Amino acid sequence: MHAHFVLAHPEPQSFNEHMVRAGSAALGACGWTSSVSDLYAKGFDPCERPAHYAREDEAARFDVQAEQRLASDAGTLPPAVMEELALLDRADLLVLQYPMWWHLPPAMLKGWFDRVLAFGEVYASRRRFEHGRFAGKRAMVSVTVGTSAETYAHDGRSGDIDLLLWPVHFTLAYVGYEVLRPFVAYGVEAGLRYSDPSAVEARLRAVVDDFRTALLGPTSARPSPSTAWRSGGRTGASCRVPRFTRRSSGAGATSSWTRRAGPPRRRRQGTRPSMTLSPAS
Repeated sequence: MHAHFVLAHPEPQSFNEHMVRAGSAALGACGWTSSVSDLYAKGFDPCERPAHYAREDEAARFDVQAEQRLASDAGTLPPAVMEELALLDRADLLVLQYPMWWHLPPAMLKGWFDRVLAFGEVYASRRRFEHGRFAGKRAMVSVTVGTSAETYAHDGRSGDIDLLLWPVHFTLAYVGYEVLRPFVAYGVEAGLRYSDPSAVEARLRAVVDDFRTALLGPTSARPSPSTAWRSGGRTGASCRVPRFTRRSSGAGATSSWTRRAGPPRRRRQGTRPSMTLSPAS
């Protein structure tokens, strides 16, 4: 079995890099092989642009999907893209390792998605979800955040972690991966420090141990609750709707990030609707 780690952190001695080394070693001890794409170290260009393609009319409008499809059909996708795809094709397990920056992956990883998951070569209208290029393979998101699990609970101030990771999970499912439950390293304090240094040190050691267990143990065999997608029609009406099960204050907990299920409730004539604060308030 082979695992491929995609690391998106600019610091060679970061905790994220340490997680990749620890995870690779843990898998290796169980007979796995592994490889790593350290996107910053290899100088991966995350910006999709006309210069990546041999275009007949340089003055023509740059249509990303059209250029990717033409290059896919001609076998002329950029070498950096083909190198990444070869690594993905070889791997039984993909692990995306990155820090949460402004509640999103670093731009480097987003650009990796934009360029590597090329239209034509990786996906098309009839080549996605369970029919995708990477069907039969598994993927795990491993992300570090600065605060506690409570702040990322369903009604936490930082937002529901399941919803924050949904775009990445959906992207992976779209190209065929079975998406495993994410590994979230909470309390990886960097510039803003909330804890005593010794407490942070102990916490990080525990995080690494838990990560090894997540890669090797039964938890990694359970699909993410947010990835029950199947291919459907143009509207997606035949897709199964993902259910987010995280709760922090009882079964009735709600979040300002999501709408409650069910039909809209009628209000009595003459009454004013209640006000709900949005995340931006």
